[in-house]
Amino acid sequence: MAETLKEKTAKGLLWGGLGNGGQQLLNALFGIILARRLSQADYGMVGMLIIFSTVANSLQEGGFTSAIIRKKEVSHADLNAVFWTCTLLSVVLYALLFISAPLIAWFYDVPELTSLSRYFFLMFVITSFGIAPRALLFRNMLMRENTIVVTTALLVSGTVAVIMAFCGFAYWGIATQSILYVTVVTALSYHYARWRPTLKWDFSPIRSIIRFSSKLIVTNVFNIVNNNIFAVVLGKLYTPNVVGEYTQANKWNQMGHSFVTSMLGGIAQPVFAKTNDDIGRQKNIFRKLLRFTAFVSFPAMLGLSLVAEEFIVILLGAKWIGSAQMLRLLAVAGAFIPISTLFSSLLISRGHASTYMWSTITLCTAQIASLWLSAPYGIVRMIEVYVALTIAWLFVWHRLAHGDIHLGLLEMLADIMPYLLIVAVLVAAAHLLTQGVGNIYLRFAMKVVGVGTSYCALLWLLRSAIFREAVRFVLKKGQLE
Repeated sequence: MAETLKEKTAKGLLWGGLGNGGQQLLNALFGIILARRLSQADYGMVGMLIIFSTVANSLQEGGFTSAIIRKKEVSHADLNAVFWTCTLLSVVLYALLFISAPLIAWFYDVPELTSLSRYFFLMFVITSFGIAPRALLFRNMLMRENTIVVTTALLVSGTVAVIMAFCGFAYWGIATQSILYVTVVTALSYHYARWRPTLKWDFSPIRSIIRFSSKLIVTNVFNIVNNNIFAVVLGKLYTPNVVGEYTQANKWNQMGHSFVTSMLGGIAQPVFAKTNDDIGRQKNIFRKLLRFTAFVSFPAMLGLSLVAEEFIVILLGAKWIGSAQMLRLLAVAGAFIPISTLFSSLLISRGHASTYMWSTITLCTAQIASLWLSAPYGIVRMIEVYVALTIAWLFVWHRLAHGDIHLGLLEMLADIMPYLLIVAVLVAAAHLLTQGVGNIYLRFAMKVVGVGTSYCALLWLLRSAIFREAVRFVLKKGQLE
């Protein structure tokens, strides 16, 4: 029998949670080994290039994945047109970046970046081959298959990167890890999507897709600039070591909040798209996902902020202590990013790509302006301003979504504030109670176990419906209402 939308959503959340949990553990394992073996400068070298490769990747992806997910019917011609458009565009972009490599090295005053960038940028050329089949996987909500794809890619790329690090290849190992990851993901996506491109060059389907996806191109570029502008500014104003410390802190922050966003990302847009004709049902689903996001995101990210120093020193070594304070602040912003992402997924599914685009452009412009204004006051102040703007913009996302599903501000606060308040009180208490504990391992354990068990106990006593359903999900008994 065909699965209902409820069953697909429940299965998607379950596989998304299990898959992303396992993937983050693998990421953490390889990240720890590499961080202990490599230097801050090694990470800084690759960190300076990330913004260029991700912007190029966004331009060649062009929002086609979201456009394909949103279409009611997708034909082979649609997917074939996307494949050839992305492939040809990626070749042109790589050629431009290849030529521009000496300019990038000149901007940062690091000559080694010329050869490294030309190698590293191969990543998005390979990625272009897999955009069409990966869009098909997400459209069909094949979360189990996607979990297998990503986990295999992490294992292969991480293992090779570790071997290269121990063989003395330094930052070349980090670059190779990224290239191998997208290569394996692309190959396995074709296997599970059961789709192959053909040599018939018909770009006419792109005309209808581009009307929607063109706005997402601009939006994605601004998102990438916003997420990576710190690395650019720090690379220009400071040394590769400082960029490496920030890159390491931001990496763990992104791993934390992407656990939640990736879990929801595989099901949010498809579910919203399938309920666009029933606003009442869509609002109920959105509020349930909103509560689930707050239930997971706040303890995970505010907890990471609480143990930032112990986490960095124990896992990566004392040489990375400079990343700890950055991580402590970034994780606070990371607690709210999954909620903002859920709102943006709703806007995209409702066809409001323009609204999403202009909101992102405005946020990015504000972040860049505040970054330059706060730069003279040091890195910490720059990050504090970034955190404040990220949290404040949540209310902008709410206002933009209000007109579609009539979600009131008090309704949104009622959905997220209980979890935020409980976690905030527990984190503050744990910080005060462990200040006198000198042993870093004992202090780390006390914070994690204390906050984790107290959070679960309080939610159980308060009869939290989301908590009880989450338990049933694990036991394979949960269903979305």
